Amino acid sequence: MSSRALHRLSATRIAAIKERGRYGDGGGLFLFVDATRRRWLFRYTWHGAKMEIGLGSARSVSLAKAREKAAEYRAMISEGKNPKRERAKADRRVTFGEYADGFVETMSPSWKNPKHVAQWKMTLTVYAAPIRSLLLHEIDTDDVLKVLKPHWSRVPVTADRLRGRIENVLDAAKANGLREGENPARWRGHLDQLLPRRRKSLQGHHAALPFNRIKRFIRKLRERPAVAARALEFLILTAARTGEVLEAERQEINLRQKVWTVPAERMKAGREHRVPLSDAALAVLTAMPEKSRTGLIFKRSNEGKPLTIMAMPMLLRRMGIEETVHGFRSTFRDWASETTNFPNEVCEMALAHTIPGKAEAAYRRGDLFNKRRKLMDAWARYCGYETGPASS
Repeated sequence: MSSRALHRLSATRIAAIKERGRYGDGGGLFLFVDATRRRWLFRYTWHGAKMEIGLGSARSVSLAKAREKAAEYRAMISEGKNPKRERAKADRRVTFGEYADGFVETMSPSWKNPKHVAQWKMTLTVYAAPIRSLLLHEIDTDDVLKVLKPHWSRVPVTADRLRGRIENVLDAAKANGLREGENPARWRGHLDQLLPRRRKSLQGHHAALPFNRIKRFIRKLRERPAVAARALEFLILTAARTGEVLEAERQEINLRQKVWTVPAERMKAGREHRVPLSDAALAVLTAMPEKSRTGLIFKRSNEGKPLTIMAMPMLLRRMGIEETVHGFRSTFRDWASETTNFPNEVCEMALAHTIPGKAEAAYRRGDLFNKRRKLMDAWARYCGYETGPASS
């Protein structure tokens, strides 16, 4: 290989790169740039099949180090060795936690929704904690069951997703030569014989607090000083989703107009959503410590980072509540359907559900937003707050 075919990049050029794409240094070494990160890849062909190996983030791996590793892999190929297989042999002592973290980092660019990425990280970090320190090739069925059983009946939907994610990670580890044999997390013909099947009525639903208990619950919640308690209070008053609240920033709030505008990238439907804020919801916001007009509203103490996705569920557990955080949206919807005369499309839009046809056109004119404001004021009053004028 000629010297001209190698070392096409330079530190100066790398620093100037702004556009997404692959930038070749030669000899199979590439700098891969996307919206959130820069990483090194080594690409090669083995017996007609195209392969690639990640060499790490460009923040922590210098150009010189990346070239050194690429040269090492080219030498392996010239000796008739497959670099991927050789690295797998050397990495045999990788733990589940280390590999799971790398798996999420590798796959996250293909996951459009940031909330999806956060859920993967949370389940493989918090729920899978018992196996994170275990070596990949040592994990067996008993280890997987120890992770799943505490959650299987209590939070069946989350437990089933956790099982699938563990299965994905272990499948990828086997493909990379870090495991052998059957996957201990597979369901069909294996765990389906060891764990009870979820009832169909539970699939896709979240346990919800009955609306006639919400006032008493709110009263107890307001007695708790934790940031997670304020985040949950705000979530209930706005009927919002967990991710929308945890990543809420001050610049999204218009205090004068009493509106919270959630950007499209944080909404499940991928469309900007305006939330009318009751006086009670505003009171939660104004009570939060404020150092600037921008930045996260609900932060971990002294860290400046959002609360973890488990902060509110853990709060509910400490309060002795078995229902889920997401279930409060169902609590709100049941209350609206059974005790008020607000039209269905108003209630659905308060939950940011997509409503086609005439209702969509009405929303764009803004009249449903005004009706939603009345709805949210009525909800706050039902929850035990004094807010806004009476409405019907």
